[in-house]
Amino acid sequence: MKNSVLNGILGAVAVAGVAVIAKKVIERKRFVKGIFNEYGIKEKSPFGLADKIREMDEEQYQELKGKFKKEFAKCCRKDNTCEA
Repeated sequence: MKNSVLNGILGAVAVAGVAVIAKKVIERKRFVKGIFNEYGIKEKSPFGLADKIREMDEEQYQELKGKFKKEFAKCCRKDNTCEA
């Protein structure tokens, strides 16, 4: 009896973990799709993004870089401020 309850609890935690990871993946995919649409990149691959970056001037590149840093930065400090 005890093992079945423990397995049920671990199964529920695993399902919740997978759901959280899937949600994060969907959010990031939506962000990248928005970047492609915003900058008019037709080739939906890293190569298309690299080609567009080569065409950008410094100001546009810094803006794009800031967007990616904001989206993909991990908060490492104890006060939850992100290092960018």
